[in-house]
Amino acid sequence: MIEYDTQRWTRILFRVHGSVLPRIWVRVLLVAVVALALTAAQLEGGIEIPTSSVLHSIVGVALGLLLVFRTNSSYDRFWEGRKIIGLMVNQTRNLARQSASYLSQSAPEVRRRMGCYIIAYFAVIRRSLRRERDASELTALLTQTELAQLRQVSAPPLLVARWISDVLQEEALAGRLNDRLLVALDNNVKDINDYWGDAERILKTPVPFAYAHHIKGFLMVFCLTVPVSLIGSMGWFTPLGAMIVAYGLLGIDEIGVEIEEPFGYDANDLPMDGIGETIARNVCDALEIDSAAIVPTPQEGLKGVYR
Repeated sequence: MIEYDTQRWTRILFRVHGSVLPRIWVRVLLVAVVALALTAAQLEGGIEIPTSSVLHSIVGVALGLLLVFRTNSSYDRFWEGRKIIGLMVNQTRNLARQSASYLSQSAPEVRRRMGCYIIAYFAVIRRSLRRERDASELTALLTQTELAQLRQVSAPPLLVARWISDVLQEEALAGRLNDRLLVALDNNVKDINDYWGDAERILKTPVPFAYAHHIKGFLMVFCLTVPVSLIGSMGWFTPLGAMIVAYGLLGIDEIGVEIEEPFGYDANDLPMDGIGETIARNVCDALEIDSAAIVPTPQEGLKGVYR
């Protein structure tokens, strides 16, 4: 995710990275070429092209409503994803805090294992939401046996959650954790598991294909034919006017496409790596674990701007 000063509008205006321009410039250029060809055909070639702004005015209203609905739906998905990840952050902090207090009678190695598992829990959830299987960042958190087990299962987060529950059960059977505290700790694990499912719901329920196909086709037809309604009033400036219309409409559609799946690596996606690093440091602080030994540095993969 890109950090920026909302009051420095000039820097926002002239910054290309993170904008939709790199994604749509080819389509905008195509509209300009078509507009130039139509303008030349009418003004220089003597070909009479029926011109009327009425049709595009009527169609433009319907298209505008579709684009607004599309963008709002995408932002709803983005904001819901942010809330879900925020709840995961809260629950990992709660789990670390409770582990530090309720496992005070346990050996330091037990608390360290809990910390490593909590950090690994969010890490594998992040990988799962990105459809990745790589676990190289977990080498300082898990044993080689555990890493091998993660590679063999279809749902790595569920396996890590089971390991956390196993640690809690072992401490309960050893008499170092009573049933009430066991339930309190396990509820946090359950909640994180639920939030993972909520995030998967966003990931695995894309905008229906029929809607995406129709709006893109409708949008391109509108942009490619809009020069017809502009030639009479704009003359040779028609390509410029068509480019402005195409940039605005295609850009709105592309914004919706980029933010509808907020867990990836796009410039406007959630700072998942930074959130993971923050969770790791918070957990290490709560459980008094040496973070230098198990928290990857930004150069090793946990890059982000989340604070």
